[in-house]
Amino acid sequence: MATQIAIIGAGVMGETLLAAVLKSGHSTDDVVITEKRDERAEELRQRYGVKVLGNVEAAAGADILLLVVKPQDMPAVLSEVGPAVRPGATVMSLAAGIRIAAVEEAVADGVAVIRAMPNTPALVAEGMFGLSPGRDCSDAQLDAARQLLESSGKVVVLDEKHQDALTGVSGSGPAYVFYLAESMIAGGVAAGLDQETATALTIQTIVGSAKLLAGSPDGPDVLRQRVTSPNGTTAAAIATFDEREVRDAIAAGVVAAANRSAELSK
Repeated sequence: MATQIAIIGAGVMGETLLAAVLKSGHSTDDVVITEKRDERAEELRQRYGVKVLGNVEAAAGADILLLVVKPQDMPAVLSEVGPAVRPGATVMSLAAGIRIAAVEEAVADGVAVIRAMPNTPALVAEGMFGLSPGRDCSDAQLDAARQLLESSGKVVVLDEKHQDALTGVSGSGPAYVFYLAESMIAGGVAAGLDQETATALTIQTIVGSAKLLAGSPDGPDVLRQRVTSPNGTTAAAIATFDEREVRDAIAAGVVAAANRSAELSK
């Protein structure tokens, strides 16, 4: 019998996961979604050919239940669907700051719970997911969850105590890259380029550098040094960054994001 998958919450990330599930080889007959906005539900039903059900009905029939709702909505959703999830099923929560224990308290004993932190590059199948299994999650259930998400990017498994740090690095990380892009574009314009040209140069430079880093056996420090000739143009830029403590500011920002994640989890 095929694995039945239900996705509660079909916003942007919910749709991304829906596409990933179908891409991983699951039939539309095996996947259902729930969505409180009728127009959005109909849009996805027509686009993907999946069924749209109510939350409780979807949860009751699921072998794997993906909770893709806002953190503030999670308590109400768990109260509604928790009793309907059958023992042996897997519940994966993708809501930031919601601890495994909170989900486990809402479901029956024998339900496997997995906490997951995604990031927005999953929208282009280049996401980074961090998975933390709960007490009743078997290796097979964790592996099934990993396989579902790998169609949208890469997956790491880590203890829940590291979820806040992961949030600071990869969960919030795309915003840091976009912030860098904004700054590079502004610098290019200040140096005399038009906005369109500065934007094109910046985007391709970031894309190319990321691919180079991903495919290189060397770390970012070595790759940076190779571009930085003594007394050259890059050296002038790096010296300015160091003078303004950019490296320390970025590292402090990552820690601040991790600390905020910990605060939200309490």
